[in-house]
Amino acid sequence: MNTNEIKWDKQNLIPAIIQNTHTLNILMLGYMSEESIKQSLKTNEVTFFSRSKQRLWVKGETSGNKLIIDNIELDCDKDALLIKATPKGPTCHLGTESCFRVKDNLNINIFEKLESIIEDRKNSQLNNSYVASLFTKGIKEIAKKVTEEAGETSISAVSNDGRVIDESADLVFHLLVLLNASGFKMRDVMNELIKRSSN
Repeated sequence: MNTNEIKWDKQNLIPAIIQNTHTLNILMLGYMSEESIKQSLKTNEVTFFSRSKQRLWVKGETSGNKLIIDNIELDCDKDALLIKATPKGPTCHLGTESCFRVKDNLNINIFEKLESIIEDRKNSQLNNSYVASLFTKGIKEIAKKVTEEAGETSISAVSNDGRVIDESADLVFHLLVLLNASGFKMRDVMNELIKRSSN
């Protein structure tokens, strides 16, 4: 990104709108200086210029709820930035995803919570959970379980037995386990779907 194109305000700052890459929700508004933009690009973490403290401020430097940059765009008037980012936890200090009251366009938070649970149980020293047992059996058995759950979901839909939602939830959960075993996350699937929808 060429900062020479930017039309800075009187304080040599530019407003930056932060958008969740995956849900498309607007997360917050902050201000950036040339230095904070350069640091953001270098670290791939959203870094603002704090007008109250008059210093660079890495979002989440205290809480750990950082914003990982996926894309930065300058608007047509060259006086505002749109930053698409992946949040590592709640963005707002009140504990919510967004500093604005918005409804999720796509609620991926449940996937992130489940992925965190799956990762924790996979790495648990106790190793006595159902998820841990799946990883112990290996990726072939996990894949077989996904096929089994897909079959049960299809049968439930065809027979109209009223269990299609339950079976679908089982299928999605086991798919998350398979993705983890393959080194991927649901956001990778979402990114692919977003790519396809824009074609």
